Amino acid sequence: MPMPAIDGDRLLRDLHDLREIGQYKTGVHRPTFSRQDVEARHWLAYRLAEAGLDAAIDGIGNVYGRDRAPGRKLLTGSHLETQNHAGWLDGALGVIYGLETARVLGHGIDVAAWCDEEGHFGSFLGSRSFCGLLGEAEIDACANRETGVPLRDALDRSGFADRPRRKIETARYRGYLEAHIEQGAELEERHLRLGIVTAIVGSRRFRIAFTGEQNHAGTTRMAARKDAGVALVRLVAAIEDRFPALAGPRTVWTTGDIRLHPGAPSVVPGRAELIFQFRDTDPAVLDALEAALDELVADAARGPCGVAVVQRSSTAPSAMAPGPQRALRDAAQRLAPGQHQAMPSGAGHDAQILAQVLPSAMLFVPSIGGISHHYAENTRDEDIVLGCQVFTEAAASLLSGR
Repeated sequence: MPMPAIDGDRLLRDLHDLREIGQYKTGVHRPTFSRQDVEARHWLAYRLAEAGLDAAIDGIGNVYGRDRAPGRKLLTGSHLETQNHAGWLDGALGVIYGLETARVLGHGIDVAAWCDEEGHFGSFLGSRSFCGLLGEAEIDACANRETGVPLRDALDRSGFADRPRRKIETARYRGYLEAHIEQGAELEERHLRLGIVTAIVGSRRFRIAFTGEQNHAGTTRMAARKDAGVALVRLVAAIEDRFPALAGPRTVWTTGDIRLHPGAPSVVPGRAELIFQFRDTDPAVLDALEAALDELVADAARGPCGVAVVQRSSTAPSAMAPGPQRALRDAAQRLAPGQHQAMPSGAGHDAQILAQVLPSAMLFVPSIGGISHHYAENTRDEDIVLGCQVFTEAAASLLSGR
């Protein structure tokens, strides 16, 4: 039986229309609850209603399109907000795939745009709220990581504060599908067009503080210094020496933010701070790396400066469900034989939250040059269209129970 065909021109037109909301150079600047982000949420709600779905925005900013027909559904989604001055497809691709799939299949598809996957205010706030994993106390505590604006105030300014937060009805759904750009170069380098995600990495994040003694850079003898900046650099070097022996084949780690206080050319830094993270799909590897980091921090604290982990957070690795993976793989083999592979995701996605309550899977399409979180992010039109056709056929297969 032939599968319904998507409208590739309509799909691309929707993506380009969405790109214009907050357009920055060749990408988009649409941080969570900015004017542009709120506009995009209302734009999507209109498109969902136009497609015949019951559309609404809830009290955390999630956008939903619910199918009115009886019977169990397949939930699809991703996110609309972006990193600052970043790409036009990260998140948006998966949302518009869901919209196009709902149009083509005519029934059985719910579409969601989860709020703040990019973490401007917190961690996966929208999908966690939907899954019952976000309490009111955490909402009270969340604030914008750059401006300090409380989440409650941002919700109020956006017009969402007095709305109820929608919670999942697990009996309604057969599962969850999400599509995304790869955000890496593996598919492109292997001349492949599709990736079926096997698991999403877990990550562990640490804020490490260094306490020394601020003093004059010209008059403080080297032997007498308690330079917090030097202590920071030595710890980073020790991590780079120690971690390779403990890492798995896809382990990554990053020192993404370094701050020296007071940060002046002629002042020995009295305080310093770094944000460090590592990622892998294997909990044993994550545990080994965290134990090693704690040892290195303890060793560093024996020097002239105080060194301590002052904050740590984590997300667990999440395996994707076999059935939805198989539906994606079968559709990929029909439409692009030999041009797909199974692969883990090195980036976090809302699917890892939904996987805690529903059988979930993800589809990747290639990123040109492996670029993402930058306005140069892009994917070939033909890969975007192919990915959506595969996504739609997999959704139809899951709805039919095949």
